[in-house]
Amino acid sequence: MPKVFEWNGYIFFFFSNEGNPVEPCHIHVRKGDGIAKYWIDDMVTLDSSWGMTSKELNTLAIKIEEQRELIMERWNEFFGK
Repeated sequence: MPKVFEWNGYIFFFFSNEGNPVEPCHIHVRKGDGIAKYWIDDMVTLDSSWGMTSKELNTLAIKIEEQRELIMERWNEFFGK
């Protein structure tokens, strides 16, 4: 589970086994029992979430957008894209 970064107690990461073939670039976010998955494409899009409020999810989407380059760089480094 490669961790990309942490912010305000949230851990932003991806799984090393992201399907076969590997899924497109995305990021998982976890804090406590809550977890969410966002696709990183032309826009940051929420895929799924459990145990997080709408306000949290919107804030996380903004943070992911701010860190888009870092996330994509780490994804490409790890998966050899």
